[in-house]
Amino acid sequence: MKKSEIFHRSFAELCYALDENNLKISIYTGLDAVKVTICQGDPYLAGIMGGSGRWSGTNVEMKDVKILENQKLWSIIIAPEFKRLKYYFIVESEHEKLYCFEEGIYTKAEYKKTDMPRCFLMSWMNPSDVAKTPKWVENTIWYQIFPDRFCNGDSSINPLDCKKWKCCKVHNLDMYGGDIEGIIQKLDYIKELGVSGIYLNPIFKSSSNHKYNTENYEVIDPCFGDEQTFIKLVDEAHNRGIRIMIDAVFNHSGWDFDKWQDVVKNGEKSRYKDWFMVNYFPIKKTGDAKDKNFYTFAFHKGMPKLNTNNKEVIDYFIDLCKKWVADWKIDAIRFDVGNEVSHRFLRRLRDEVKEINPNVYLVGEIWHDSINWLMGDEYDAVMNYPLTEGIKRFFNEPQLTSKYLEYHYNRMSSAYPEQICRVQMNMFDSHDTIRLINSIDNNIDKFYQMFAVLFTLYGSPSIYYGTEIALEGSYDPDCRRCMPWDDIESGKYSDVYGKIKSLIKLRNEHKAAKSLNLKFTHNSNSRLVAYTKQEGELTLTVLLNCSDVDENISAEGKILFANKFNNGILKKDGVVIFE
Repeated sequence: MKKSEIFHRSFAELCYALDENNLKISIYTGLDAVKVTICQGDPYLAGIMGGSGRWSGTNVEMKDVKILENQKLWSIIIAPEFKRLKYYFIVESEHEKLYCFEEGIYTKAEYKKTDMPRCFLMSWMNPSDVAKTPKWVENTIWYQIFPDRFCNGDSSINPLDCKKWKCCKVHNLDMYGGDIEGIIQKLDYIKELGVSGIYLNPIFKSSSNHKYNTENYEVIDPCFGDEQTFIKLVDEAHNRGIRIMIDAVFNHSGWDFDKWQDVVKNGEKSRYKDWFMVNYFPIKKTGDAKDKNFYTFAFHKGMPKLNTNNKEVIDYFIDLCKKWVADWKIDAIRFDVGNEVSHRFLRRLRDEVKEINPNVYLVGEIWHDSINWLMGDEYDAVMNYPLTEGIKRFFNEPQLTSKYLEYHYNRMSSAYPEQICRVQMNMFDSHDTIRLINSIDNNIDKFYQMFAVLFTLYGSPSIYYGTEIALEGSYDPDCRRCMPWDDIESGKYSDVYGKIKSLIKLRNEHKAAKSLNLKFTHNSNSRLVAYTKQEGELTLTVLLNCSDVDENISAEGKILFANKFNNGILKKDGVVIFE
């Protein structure tokens, strides 16, 4: 075995408290490891550390093993009697045994020659350090709405340059008059679909259709409605068992934000100059944002970057969030560009908002490994793009095998503490991406396969408005087309809507669909995906034929969903789910 392939540290996803009593510990090894044992016990079993007593623990085999592309990940759950744990590992291959300690890895001969090396240590399982996430999110399916393009419910508040509603390609600056009243009018449609949460793109006053360049954080955009209309939306949604999440754009403001305008006008004399990240004065209204006059979001000159290290900025935005939670009764907040706001800000915000409602859901927009934000003191979860992008890659690259999908799932389902994985926000498309159906060359059968996967993953799935009818759209801004209500109501999309609705029903009603307990099986057809989900005594089996040949399938049990499956034959691009 290679010592370099063995890795553990008493931190993050490799050693954490699942709850106040149970500790989950994991270790990476090479693929040639066949057995891992943890020697564990209370650190004071032999007396005070540093004393003459020689510590010895109890050996327990680690039987939970996940296969990755180049490694294995071994895990175990232990309930330390006195809330602390000292431990080391014994890693075995067919021919060798290695001992893994905090200070290094030893062969059997090396281990016998040394005094007890320094062990790993979980010093104390403080209850306040346990990552706690809202349980309701595990059972929630989100429906993301881009307000300007969803439904025009009140034409009297249309923007001055409002375009006629159309269901085809749109331009970046177009406004079509979608509003909060329109969302209220379509709540029964959303409820009928089986959705239990709505995520709204920004609703605050702004000059754009997307509202990510905020002018006034305290006023709902008049083209969307007002505070009373929004509170009505929350009440009507709650009456239907639907939660509401709003978008918080705290990384940057718009050019017209009054605090920024004060800086533009008064320069170094502005009392708000430290609210932003200005490198030198005066502020240039034109030119390239790469000149470092001031920092911006992604070189967008009209979106100056806020200084979320500044106490006044922190206080201002925390007070806004507290109002949303306390007065508006929202259930969740999504943080735009969530990896660029300060950790200091997020830790304070979490503490103060959770004091008002411990079950409010805080999710960050982060497109990469997010462990720094998911230790239980900042976000509850992130938008899980790495998980779903890997799945999309499998469906679009026919040379990848079902083992790639297994490796990818195992890696992502182990990347964060379990309680956080259970509330990760999973989606295949959003306002920032190409529409799902376009990303797979309009293959509707592959579309159903991918949704079968989405709704049988851990986490909290999210549907971008219109994706339930396979709405088309290329990259931004084309992915933000208007919702085709006339065609929906005429029944044009009833088939695809019905299939997605049945998958949502399966997700809502079958506990195993939400489980983290997923096992792959492989056979001679490397593009035939087969996995089983289990939750207690409940099981769910998913089969996807991603190859170019039909397959004879034994689907023994009650079939819960199927497409292109008949008389035991699972055709190309077909899927079947059964108990």
